Amino acid sequence: MNNMTVTENYNKIALKVASACERIGKKPSDIELVGVCKGQSSDKLREAYECGIKIMGENKTQEAEIHRHDLEDLDINWHFIGKLQKNKINRILNSFDFIQSVDGVKSIEHIHKRVLDIRDVFIEINIGEEKTKSGFTENGLRKALEYIKKLNRVKIIGMMAIPPSVDDPEDSRQYFRRIRALKDEINALNLDNFDIQHLSMGMSYDYDIAIEEGATMVRIGSALFGRR
Repeated sequence: MNNMTVTENYNKIALKVASACERIGKKPSDIELVGVCKGQSSDKLREAYECGIKIMGENKTQEAEIHRHDLEDLDINWHFIGKLQKNKINRILNSFDFIQSVDGVKSIEHIHKRVLDIRDVFIEINIGEEKTKSGFTENGLRKALEYIKKLNRVKIIGMMAIPPSVDDPEDSRQYFRRIRALKDEINALNLDNFDIQHLSMGMSYDYDIAIEEGATMVRIGSALFGRR
């Protein structure tokens, strides 16, 4: 991507975040940056932490365990953002502070069965209804709400989404708006285990647009760390 350091990349990102926030009357402190760790060295993650990024998003449990071991002296909040597999849910629940990628009713059921106390999670929305991606469709989630509310040891406090790939980041805006509208629609129902306060949407190529459309959290990999 470039020969800039993580710190230099972070400074550029921080300026872009600040500009997006200014356009919509938010404060940069309202937006949480998630460093996407896939394929990155522990040294780069350490540098990102020193810049102020305290949340790291991991796609794979094995790589996450290496990073966690190398960085155990740092107060990092580890988020799982990869595909949830039934045979690894116990491991993920025990190893991660948070799961962003709860992608269906079965995943909610598996978590509900395995926890004793209420577990806060994000659900993943397949906003483009793409067959290659996991997550609830908008209508699929609406149909599942009555059942999900019975699984009361899982509390839905956010949504995570990756819109379809587009050539122009502006074309992602329509999807971000739909996700925000879906959040508002569900919150209006006042379901006991839904309190959606967070939207994790926007990545390296469109995070400023996501912020303008309501993102509270953006997941940034290549723009921060450089290409793998």
